[in-house]
Amino acid sequence: MNQFRVAQPYFPPTTNHVAKAAPQSATGNGSTFQQYLTESLGQTVKGKPLTFSQHAVNRLRDRGITLEAPQIERLETAVQKAASKGAKESLILMDNVAYVVSIVNRKIITAVDDGSMRDNVFTNIDSAIFV
Repeated sequence: MNQFRVAQPYFPPTTNHVAKAAPQSATGNGSTFQQYLTESLGQTVKGKPLTFSQHAVNRLRDRGITLEAPQIERLETAVQKAASKGAKESLILMDNVAYVVSIVNRKIITAVDDGSMRDNVFTNIDSAIFV
């Protein structure tokens, strides 16, 4: 008689022979890659000057809104605060003027004075800053 042998199923060993790698630092100074990336992006945003879209320039001119150096500095500070919180598009209210700002691009998109703010709806923003 022919006897058939049933093969035993193969199960891999239960112990894991692959050692898990320890988290590597990005710069060799103990910081993780995520920290390095966040710091690098933050430095890029901080180092880039605040700019105005052509639309914002037109609105500022049409509405007679002027910005002096101290006001630009306040806007810069507001943009940095918004960036540190992860904001992407913000409404910054300063001196009775509303500025819609792309935080990622560091660009003022538009400006609306208090006389023109009535009945306006601001869309596509994820944060508001009162300066």
